[in-house]
Amino acid sequence: MPAAMFAALFFTVALLVTTAYFIMGSIPLLVLKHDTPLDARFVRGFFNLYYVGAFITATATAISFALAGRFGIAVGAAALAAMAIVLRKKVIPKMDALGEQIKSNYMDAIPGFRKTHITAILINLVQLVAIVWTLIAVSRQSQ
Repeated sequence: MPAAMFAALFFTVALLVTTAYFIMGSIPLLVLKHDTPLDARFVRGFFNLYYVGAFITATATAISFALAGRFGIAVGAAALAAMAIVLRKKVIPKMDALGEQIKSNYMDAIPGFRKTHITAILINLVQLVAIVWTLIAVSRQSQ
């Protein structure tokens, strides 16, 4: 097995761990009432960290699969990296704005923040399912 495939395996596992850790860490954060600026900052920071980590691991996964000659998987991983950038640019500013509204006691901000939080978790869950499904499909093709 070429070194690029070992790297691809390593970064694929890193991508799976990053994605699964985020899901397991973000769902319990729904217990927070999201009614204080501290809650909003913490959740926002958690999501921001995830998007950075997802971008790094998905980019490394894409590069390693491209070097291994597995261009289909490389394109999928590159799409995940691009999605992390887009989500970070959309979700984080929205959380910042809602966090400011929470600070000024705007009551519609709390449900809006909670909805944004849940939507981001669901998007991440879809990504995890897509990653696992792709790996299963590819492994069946190579048998």
